[in-house]
Amino acid sequence: MAEDDGQDGITERVAAILAADAVGYSRLMADDEKGTIAALDRARAVFTKHVEGNHGRVVDTAGDSVLAVFETTNGALRASLAIQEGLAALNADVPEARQMHFRIGIHLGDIHEKADGTVYGDGVNVAARLEGLSEPGGITVSDMIHGAVSGRLNIAFADVGEHEFKNIARSVRAYQIILNTRDMSPAPNAAQSLAEKPSIAVLAFNNLSGDADQEYFADGIAEDLITELSRLRWLQVSARNSSFTYKNTAVDVKQVGHDLKVRYVVEGSVRRGGERVRITAQLIDALTGNHIWAERYDRDLSDIFALQDEITETLVAALQVEVGEFESERARRKRPENLDAWECYQRGMWHLWQINAEDMAEARRFFQLASDQDPNFAQAFAALGFTLFLQVLHAYSDTPLEDVDDAQRFANRAVALDDKDAMAHLALGRVHVSRGEYDAAIAELRTAIDLNPSSAFAHNGLGMALARSERYDDAIAEYSTAIRLSPRDPFAWAFYTLRALAHFLLGDYESTVEDARRAVRFPATPFWPHAHLASALAHLGKPAEAKIALKGLLEVKPDFTPEVALAALSPLNPEALRPRYKAWIDGLRKAGLNIPEQTE
Repeated sequence: MAEDDGQDGITERVAAILAADAVGYSRLMADDEKGTIAALDRARAVFTKHVEGNHGRVVDTAGDSVLAVFETTNGALRASLAIQEGLAALNADVPEARQMHFRIGIHLGDIHEKADGTVYGDGVNVAARLEGLSEPGGITVSDMIHGAVSGRLNIAFADVGEHEFKNIARSVRAYQIILNTRDMSPAPNAAQSLAEKPSIAVLAFNNLSGDADQEYFADGIAEDLITELSRLRWLQVSARNSSFTYKNTAVDVKQVGHDLKVRYVVEGSVRRGGERVRITAQLIDALTGNHIWAERYDRDLSDIFALQDEITETLVAALQVEVGEFESERARRKRPENLDAWECYQRGMWHLWQINAEDMAEARRFFQLASDQDPNFAQAFAALGFTLFLQVLHAYSDTPLEDVDDAQRFANRAVALDDKDAMAHLALGRVHVSRGEYDAAIAELRTAIDLNPSSAFAHNGLGMALARSERYDDAIAEYSTAIRLSPRDPFAWAFYTLRALAHFLLGDYESTVEDARRAVRFPATPFWPHAHLASALAHLGKPAEAKIALKGLLEVKPDFTPEVALAALSPLNPEALRPRYKAWIDGLRKAGLNIPEQTE
């Protein structure tokens, strides 16, 4: 979860950072400048492919270096290993003296991220120092990375000791990956499930303030967290009376997991200083004791009850995403024939968030497998309906009218199986949007929010329904809530995309450009934000930038037309939207898209 650190446009968060540079670049340039530049371009293409393919983002490619950030340590490791393999393949037919090798360093730490995507901080500096310890073609990681994956992946590490780095306050223990023995399959027993669905215990938060009054606040955070997590139908939550028995004792998380029969443990602390309070939280894999996620929140202590509600809501939103992603990765590592219904569902979720036609079809197959294995699994039917909705929305469907009907059937089945499941009402609400039934959509999506107030998906869906009802300011508020709750969500590009469209329809083209540019930075972004960006830039009188945005649009979807877009938004009656989208279509024409006048 990103946290505003008080400076304009700058957020602070934890990320896995990859730093790399080419070995002997100056010598290569001196020998053959043109050939070296071409080799560097090919190498950068390898970096970009594997960084973006593993939920990462290339931040900078100054000179011969590459800097990238990832949402998960697994993603950073998978990308770095694939990169070194890809670079080795490039060098296979190149004379040794002309081969370009890269050193890679990876660290998990704090970064400060500006609105334009650039990052700074000790985390970046440590990754760069680790890169300097690597051998050509090698990978060196920090103790934070090593600890996060130890026992979960079959990778051999060599401990290269503690290192003092210039301008870094603490020493860092470094580990080099032994590349010729690495294996990215799960370590034995690391992914064994304790139950079909995930289970979690929230321990009492530690009061580090030296103020007894803060004990109640610390306990209140943990108690509220237990209450709100218990509302999630897919998650088994250990009762307070069980998890609080460990209060004020030295805790072995693996023992807690064994005692309480849970897969995950949440622990945290509260520290007050004057009128500020710092709250930290960690999500831990109880099977291995490794940290999956950690975050801290600094807040003013003006209204303690409002603060408690805000922190609880934020933590629940973050934990939903982090546990979901960890479960999806766990399922993805298993052979398909060994998956149970829950794991089929999670494998489907992994494919769904890739946001492309092939993966959505695969997601649909896994959700169908999950529902076949467990005909009473409401979330599997909800996911089927939601996937069909997305296939229509992103113009991946050859039979949109039939798919909308099937989506409604599956969503209705999910609600009938479990009317307390937020995902079921979310799916049904989104289907109502596709059918132009906006009042029904708003009602279903408000129900989803009542059942799970921390669901960024539900707030985003409600925003979409409100926008279709031309309540754009209300829609923007819901999209903003979704972004606040889950800025690192794999679906966050959609929150920015839909907010960009609402701004556009209000005539606020500057805000449209700002949000659309945020959306297109996500690796799995489909065509929608490119279209909003191109149209808004054209209306702002920036034809050169609009042309570039249009090029990006047509690269993502070469067959794009306004008709395709309107049919995706409203498959039952696309022409009903045309008057409302006239300015949007005009902007695309100004950007250079060939749109005959009569199609307006």
